[in-house]
Amino acid sequence: MTGAAEAAVRGPFEIDLERFSGPLDLLLHLIRNQDVDIFDIPIARITQQFLDAIRTLERWELERAGEFLEMAATLVRIKAQMLFPRRVDDEEGEDPRADLVRRLLEYEHFREAARLLEHAERERSRLFARGFVEVRPAPRLADLPLDTVWEEVWSAAVRMAERLGAEEPVHTVRGREVKMEDKMDEIAAALHHSRRVEFAQLVAPWGTRIHAVASLLACLEMAKRSMVRVRQAAPFASLWIYRSRPREG
Repeated sequence: MTGAAEAAVRGPFEIDLERFSGPLDLLLHLIRNQDVDIFDIPIARITQQFLDAIRTLERWELERAGEFLEMAATLVRIKAQMLFPRRVDDEEGEDPRADLVRRLLEYEHFREAARLLEHAERERSRLFARGFVEVRPAPRLADLPLDTVWEEVWSAAVRMAERLGAEEPVHTVRGREVKMEDKMDEIAAALHHSRRVEFAQLVAPWGTRIHAVASLLACLEMAKRSMVRVRQAAPFASLWIYRSRPREG
């Protein structure tokens, strides 16, 4: 047999199996390198090339060789099924190659996804050191819109007032000691020196529940009259009172 004839029998490829991750990788390589339509695999030719490529399996460990031998057996079975004549009533039956085609397409899809992820990892490692975490700017709480309802504000103020008066073992009912108008004056005076004031600062000097409730009612009344603006960044967060912006003429 001449050298050309021997090469034709062996097939056009000299395969180094060490660079393939498995039998599907080798099989896909044989198909793509010959521009074979994956939906119309020439099973006889591809099977022969696959068998020629794994002729050195006796030098491999048993587990790795078993994967390739299993694929070889599958290809031989499909080749035999393709050679058998089909019955007349089985013309529209499933192609024996269909399951193999599905496995190859799925493998190619995940191999491409893995390649893209590996490329993205290399690009990131080129730009950033390992463990790099992008610094995000802290939100400006004063500029956040009020994302709560008055019932939640009232509930938070009541709970705060209860904490302020928790040290009193006995609840004593007293008459109204403060007027809401007086608290409105206190708030207006506090805002005269500062653009905003925290609600807790208004009630801290008094330390009693009645002053906390009266201060809250005063805040609500002033907000209703557009004299102040009330903001709370989140539920149970600090309640801030702002001077109302002057109306544009």
